[in-house]
Amino acid sequence: MLSRRTLIKHLSAMPMVGGLFGGVAAPLTTALAAPAVAAPRNLVKELGIRTFINAAGTYTAMTGSLMEEDVVNTILASSKEFMMLDDVQTKVGEKIAAITHAESAVVTAGCFSAMTLGLAGVLTGMDPKKVEQLPHLEGTGMKSEVIAQKAHDIGYSHALTNTGCTIIQVETIEDVEKAISDKTALLWFLNIQSDKGKIQHQDWVALGKKHNIPTMIDIAADVPPVENLWKFHDIGFDLVCVSGGKAMRGPQSAGILMGKKKYIEAARLSMPPRGATIGRGMKVNKEEILGMYVALEKFVARDQDKDWKMLEERAATIANAAKSVKGVTVESFAPALGNHTPTLRLTWDASKVKTTPKALQEGLRNGDPSIEVVGEPNGISMTAWMLKPGEDKIVASRLKEELMKAAV
Repeated sequence: MLSRRTLIKHLSAMPMVGGLFGGVAAPLTTALAAPAVAAPRNLVKELGIRTFINAAGTYTAMTGSLMEEDVVNTILASSKEFMMLDDVQTKVGEKIAAITHAESAVVTAGCFSAMTLGLAGVLTGMDPKKVEQLPHLEGTGMKSEVIAQKAHDIGYSHALTNTGCTIIQVETIEDVEKAISDKTALLWFLNIQSDKGKIQHQDWVALGKKHNIPTMIDIAADVPPVENLWKFHDIGFDLVCVSGGKAMRGPQSAGILMGKKKYIEAARLSMPPRGATIGRGMKVNKEEILGMYVALEKFVARDQDKDWKMLEERAATIANAAKSVKGVTVESFAPALGNHTPTLRLTWDASKVKTTPKALQEGLRNGDPSIEVVGEPNGISMTAWMLKPGEDKIVASRLKEELMKAAV
């Protein structure tokens, strides 16, 4: 047993924690003076981790986006209190659902996790025995097939096969009608590939309603526009999955599953804190859940037109610098379906600029400061989306410098 002297010694080393959002705790005793705060360690420098200016976009390999200060402060504040995980998910889910026009919502470990858990909820319903049987479907009475358009099945569908289901590929409405059977659990739609498939959103939803089969859509990187957060609920999709650590600038490891209440409630049976489930490893802590809510709230409240104009101006700064080099052509565009933000594509006349896309990419990466762009077969592309204030000028200067080195 700890003596009073030992207990006081341990307490003196602990920070004084207030309420969740900034309340101040009374001092334990006037004799316990707060220790001097040491300067935080610069682990990035200490470990020799390369940092860079992100002119590429919200790629997972590049750690997505940067959280805003309010999100970080929420994470720090919530880390100082204990809470019941289910309670946090329920309260936050209610707020997210209200913002997104959904019946219900839950914060997941990314969009991929949202797809796995959403389908798990469809398969098991509220039966805890079935929850424990996943991903072993044979002999359980659960359905075992997901129908997806061939053009949509590009790898992310692995999140669905994690449940034990198989993917049945289709191309036309007639194919869907033929593929539907008593094994069909879900009709899955990948929004970013919607221009590649033959069946569009409304017709996909209509097929689901006709055959009483739930529909799910993956919109991982498909905000902005902000309206996409509620557009697909309004169209009639039963489940919508989105990444949280991209445009919304929430925790990189967070996502949102939203949609019909019965499926969200069932999906939560496969989520922590429950064990013996396929989702046990898809843990989202209270800090991420609350941080994700604040990120969503702030994103929806932003002046989207003002943000767009700012990004256009930053992109123009870079474009003008690149175009000042003879032989360089700059195309300005915004992808229609995903990563919808002002984007630049640079190509050049090889007789006037003696470099390759890879060499230019490496030159920017290995310079000071290091800059990441996207290498393409015939050039490079970049966006001002993830640039901090002033970094557009740095990128413009460095890009022109690298191009001039190669100019004939």
